[in-house]
Amino acid sequence: MKFVLEVTVDDGVVARDRVGELERILRYWGGNLRHYALEPGDGSAVHDSAYQEVGAWRVVES
Repeated sequence: MKFVLEVTVDDGVVARDRVGELERILRYWGGNLRHYALEPGDGSAVHDSAYQEVGAWRVVES
């Protein structure tokens, strides 16, 4: 099983403070993992602090 996290840091709030926004995104993402079984097919959108969608994560078969 693989965990894939993709985040685009080219636009908006993320581009202005890439490190700070990525830290926040990873904290939020990590804190919410307990709500998923982490089975292949699980996943969700990833949002920046302005609630703009900047990526997604998913669990895939390896």
